[in-house]
Amino acid sequence: MSNLFSLAVGATLVLYALAILVASLRLARGPRAQDRVLALDFIYVVAMLALLVLAIRYDSSMYFEAALLMALFGFASSAAMAKFLLRGEVIE
Repeated sequence: MSNLFSLAVGATLVLYALAILVASLRLARGPRAQDRVLALDFIYVVAMLALLVLAIRYDSSMYFEAALLMALFGFASSAAMAKFLLRGEVIE
């Protein structure tokens, strides 16, 4: 693996960690529930992207499968949370 590739992967992971840190602050301080839900969605998307970068770095399919599961559960939880915020209940 080239030095440029290692440097790019490392920089990408550092920037993703910084993005998660900023979103965590919004999650903790968000004035409304919608802000907190959006921050949580952003965190899971960035974590999924970090898993994909690690999958490329280590050439492992396990990270790809974990990212796929994270995307699936993240979408389902986002839909459930949106329905809860709109109607006050998830299951009718």
